[in-house]
Amino acid sequence: MRIEAYSQIQQMYGASKPANKTASAKGADFKDKLQISNTGKDMQVAKKAVSDAPDIREDKVAAIKQRYANGTYEVSGEEFAQKMMERLGQALA
Repeated sequence: MRIEAYSQIQQMYGASKPANKTASAKGADFKDKLQISNTGKDMQVAKKAVSDAPDIREDKVAAIKQRYANGTYEVSGEEFAQKMMERLGQALA
């Protein structure tokens, strides 16, 4: 295959412009920048707060343990069934 219009193709792709690029590159130092939006920053703060929070709420656990040890901890059968149904609904959704 022979390309007859090599000079036209060269002009179209700007092959003769490297001299201009080096001249403009000398005048300024270009560096990459990363800008995070305010929403992104808020999400990072929230994610850090969640990861720093303990998995177990010790105050609630201690109170339940104390009531259990005293024999005053009671669970309503209706409340227990209601919670089970709510979790089942969430699992199926």
